[in-house]
Amino acid sequence: MSELVRVENLKKYFPVEKTFIEKLLTRERKWVRAVDGVSFSIRRGEIFTIAGETGCGKTTTGRLILRLIEPTSGKIFFDGVDVTALKGEELRSFRRRVQPIFQDPYASLNPRMKIGDAVKHPLEIHRVASGEEAREEALKILAEVGLTPPEKFYLYPKDLSGGQRQRVAIARAMILKPEFIVADEPVSMIDVSLKASILRLMLKFKEGLGLTYLFITHELAVAKYISDRIAVMYLGKIVELGPAHKILTDPLHPYTKALLSAVPVPNPERRGRKIPIRGEVPVSPIDVPSGCRFNPRCPLASEKCLREEPPLVEVEKGHLVACHLVS
Repeated sequence: MSELVRVENLKKYFPVEKTFIEKLLTRERKWVRAVDGVSFSIRRGEIFTIAGETGCGKTTTGRLILRLIEPTSGKIFFDGVDVTALKGEELRSFRRRVQPIFQDPYASLNPRMKIGDAVKHPLEIHRVASGEEAREEALKILAEVGLTPPEKFYLYPKDLSGGQRQRVAIARAMILKPEFIVADEPVSMIDVSLKASILRLMLKFKEGLGLTYLFITHELAVAKYISDRIAVMYLGKIVELGPAHKILTDPLHPYTKALLSAVPVPNPERRGRKIPIRGEVPVSPIDVPSGCRFNPRCPLASEKCLREEPPLVEVEKGHLVACHLVS
C-alpha cells in the first residue's frame, strides 16, 4: 500500500503559565512537551492506531495532523504535500479530504442546531451542495448510520442517546466522502453494549469509501478489534510500533506488556502474569525523567535506562521498539 500520511519529528510544546510570584522569582520558561519528536507513516487504506494512557500525547498528535493546532516543529505530509505550510484555499481543500470524529459527540455538536442541519453543514461550508440537495444528502447519510425515520432530521442532540449522537458525528464526518479520518476515542463514551456496533459502522464506511483511519484509543481491547498497525505512546514519545497482531501477542516494550496485562479477559484463569508498573503517568509532561521516560515506573529499569534515552529502532521487519532491554 502507498503512503498517505507521513509525520516527521513532530513536536508540540505548550507554555506553562506562571503565577505572579513565579514571574518575579525566575525568567525561566517551562513547557509541556505534549508531543516530543514523533515520526510515523500511515498507509493508504489502513487503520493506524495510537494507543496509550491519558496524557501520553495521542490526542494532541491527532489535532496536529488535522491542523487544528500548529506544531512547534516537525513536518506533516498528506498525499506528498507538506500540510504545515498550507494556507487559504489549499488548507480548505485539505480539510475537505480530512475529517475528525471526536470523543464526546455532545460537546462536538451544537446543542442549538438540529441534527440534520449539523450533518449538512459541511456541504454548505465547502460549497459542495446547498438547499434541498444538501438536505437530501443529509437524510441519505443519516439513514446509512441507522438514524431513521426522516423525522430524526429535526431533532436536537439532547433528544438522542449517546450512541445516536456519535452516529450523527460519524454521518457529519462522512458526508464529504473524505479520504482520511482522525477518530479520537470515538467509542470511549459509548455504552459497552453499543461499542461494537459503532466500530462496525466505521468499518463499513472504510470499505465503502476506501477510507484511511488514524484511530486514537486508550483501550487495547478496542485496538485489537479494529487496527492494522498500532503505535504505543508514553509521555509524548512512541515506545513501540508494529503490526497489530505483533503488538498484541508478542509485545516487547515493558510498558506495552503492562498495558496488555491489564486488559480484562473473559476467563481470568487464562490471563498471563500481570506486569506491575509503579505509579501513574504524570498529569503533564513538564519535567520529564532523564533517560527513558518510562524508567521511574519500569520494574526492569537499569542504570543505562536512567542515563540514556533509547532510540526507536526496528528489531524485526515493521516492528520498532524504544527500549535498551530489547535493542
